[in-house]
Amino acid sequence: MPTPWERDLEADRRRLADWLGRVLPEARDLVISELTTPQATGFSNDTLLFDVTWRQGGQERGLGLVARVQPTGFQVFPEYDLALQYRVLELLAPSDVPVPPVYWLEVEDTSVLGAPFYVMGRVDGRIPGDSPPYHVGGWMTEVEPAEREAIWWNALEVMTRIHRLDWRAAGFDFLDRPELGAPGLEQQLAYYERYLEWASRGKPQPTAELALEWLRAHRPKDEPIAISWGDARIGNIIFDGTAPVAVLDWEMVTLGTPEQDLAWWLFLDRHHSEGIGVPRLPGFPSRDATVARFAELVGRPVEHLHYYEVWAGFRFAVIMMRLAQQMVEYGRMPADSDFETNNTVTRLLARLLDLPDPASRGALTAGGD
Repeated sequence: MPTPWERDLEADRRRLADWLGRVLPEARDLVISELTTPQATGFSNDTLLFDVTWRQGGQERGLGLVARVQPTGFQVFPEYDLALQYRVLELLAPSDVPVPPVYWLEVEDTSVLGAPFYVMGRVDGRIPGDSPPYHVGGWMTEVEPAEREAIWWNALEVMTRIHRLDWRAAGFDFLDRPELGAPGLEQQLAYYERYLEWASRGKPQPTAELALEWLRAHRPKDEPIAISWGDARIGNIIFDGTAPVAVLDWEMVTLGTPEQDLAWWLFLDRHHSEGIGVPRLPGFPSRDATVARFAELVGRPVEHLHYYEVWAGFRFAVIMMRLAQQMVEYGRMPADSDFETNNTVTRLLARLLDLPDPASRGALTAGGD
């Protein structure tokens, strides 16, 4: 689903054409196509798709491009560092992790698109959908089980390439946020505790609050640190056939254990099936097979997976608070809806911790029974 606020795409196109003329001073006869927006994903930023052609040195040139624009409407995340995402893509470009090429970052002239933005190359292919979830509709429901299986395994292998990178040698030290504590869980727990306080706006969030208490009480002490993609799922990968050709959406990137990404991967797939009351499509490997293959790829046993699945559910529950508030803000949900605390994510999270179902919890609050 596209972001709920609407842009004036024709005005954006004119301003973007002028801007491209400045960043491509040797270009002649520059033409930019109509702008379009993706229809299957995207709540936390604006994404604009377009083509540009020009002449340079007597030759015809052209690019398919994507502009990612920092949110100007209702923000899902308390902070949004577009330059950090751009830097991540730059550093991953020479690695074996397939990412779109990045061309330009604009953080100073907000008159172009109303906010900072960056421009990257458009990668052709197919993305498993979120709306409807790929277990329910879209092209994933139309392919053979063997193709689904290959997509899953190939994507999992690409994800672990991220974890096998030497994050210090590759220049990812900037992901460290020492003001929040030690790299990994300590920093992230501090960040999401602040996020929860910001998102809850003083309203009780029973499932999320109890989950945070549990996470603090059961925190593992022996976590390896790697680059964590953050939003690790097949819906953030472009596929050419069954081959992953671009890993997308780095707004949740951080330093953390590889198990964090595995758990998010499993939780999001569970959300797209059990969470909405539908079976997984035939061909998708089981949870146990996925965990075993992940262990082979990272070269060690998987540790503390239940903890990190709770961690995934908690983080997603906090994000869902803001998504629910965003829906109310833009008139897509009534103001008296309980969706902020009672949704597919909080119900799954409650199951993981053997908590009462959010739909029937009444006045239960953190610390109550």
